[in-house]
Amino acid sequence: MLTPQSLRTWSLVHKWTSIVCTAFMLLLCLTGLPLVFGHELDVLLGDAIEAPELPASEANARASYDAVLKSALTKNPGHVPQYMIWEPDEPMLPIIVTAPRADTPPDDTQSTTIDGRTAQALGAPPGKGSLKFVLLKLHVDMFAGLPGKLFLGAMGVSFVAAIVSGVVVYLPFWKKFGLGRVRMNKSRRIAWLDGHNALGMLTLIWALLVGATGSINTLADLLLDAWRNDQLAQMLAPYQGKPPVVATASIDKAIQTARNTAPSMIPSFVAFPGTRFSSPHHYTVFMRGDGILTTRMLRPVLIDAETGALTDSRELPWYLKLLLGSQPLHFGDFGGMPLKIFWAAFDVLTIIVLGSGLYLWLSRGNKNKARPA
Repeated sequence: MLTPQSLRTWSLVHKWTSIVCTAFMLLLCLTGLPLVFGHELDVLLGDAIEAPELPASEANARASYDAVLKSALTKNPGHVPQYMIWEPDEPMLPIIVTAPRADTPPDDTQSTTIDGRTAQALGAPPGKGSLKFVLLKLHVDMFAGLPGKLFLGAMGVSFVAAIVSGVVVYLPFWKKFGLGRVRMNKSRRIAWLDGHNALGMLTLIWALLVGATGSINTLADLLLDAWRNDQLAQMLAPYQGKPPVVATASIDKAIQTARNTAPSMIPSFVAFPGTRFSSPHHYTVFMRGDGILTTRMLRPVLIDAETGALTDSRELPWYLKLLLGSQPLHFGDFGGMPLKIFWAAFDVLTIIVLGSGLYLWLSRGNKNKARPA
C-alpha cells in the first residue's frame, strides 16, 4: 500500500529521471526509427548494393573465399585484409574490410562489397557521409566515442527508472478510474496527463525492453576489451614471443576448419592476423547461430594462420552472451517486415509519450495544472 509520503518520493523519482533523460531519449527514438528500416533506407537513398542477375546456368555458382579476398585486395592495392563479414540478410554479398595496415583504426579503413558467386567487386557500402551513417553515429555515441556511448547508457538507465517510477505513480489512478482512462471532460492539461499515462502503459513492456537492452549495448566496447584481455589472451598464450607469420594459409581452409569445429553454426565474420580480435599468428573465425534469436550468438574459432589448423575454440563468457543475446531484442531485426513495422509503431508511440511528458513539464506553470494521478 502506497503512503502519501512514498507516493511523493516516487513522484520525485519519476520527475527528475524523466527530466534528465527525455531530450536524449527523443534523440534515440527519432534516429532509431529510420534505422529500423536500414536496408529499405539504403534502397530509398540509392545506397543499396544488389547482386546482379546471373544466367540460370550460373544461379548456384559460388566463388572461393580466397577469390573473394583477392578481388577486394585488387580493388584496393597496397591494402591488407582486416575482416571478411557476412550480413545475415545478405550472405552472398560478403563485405571485405581492408586498410594499409592490419592495425589501422576503423575510421581509416575501406570496405568493399563482393559478389560471393562470381568474386566481382560491386562497390563500397554507404560511407561516412551518408545519412544512415550520421543517424547511426548519433544513435550509438553522438559522435563522442566511448564517453558518448556510456553517457547514452546512463540515459537509458534513467529512462528505465522513469518508466518504473511512472508505473508506481500511476497505480492509484489505475485503481480509482481504471487502466488507460482519459478524462476528456476535464482541463486540457489533465487530458494530456491522462493520455501520457495511458500511452505510457501501452508501451510499457516495449520501452523497458528496448531501454534496458540499449543500455547493455553501450557497454559493448568495455565487455569486448574484457574478453580480449581474459579469454582471448589465454587462448593466444602459447604463441607469445613467436614471430608474425609470413605466408598465410588459405582462408578457405581456415573457414572449413571452423565449420568442422562448430558444425551447427555458420560463419559470421573472419578477423585476419594482426587485427583487434585476432593475433599476428591467427585467423579468428567467428561462427554464429542459424536460428532467429541466435543469429548474433557467436563462437570464436582460432585458426593457425600459417598451417590452417585449429588452435582453440571456447564458448564466450556469460557477459558477452548477455550482450549478444540482447541485440535482437533491441534492434527488432529477427522477424522480417512485420516485426519492423511493430517496432516502428511502438517507437512512434514512445516519441509521443516523451513529447507529451516534455509538454507537461514545460506547461507546469499553468494555473489549471492538475496534480499527478
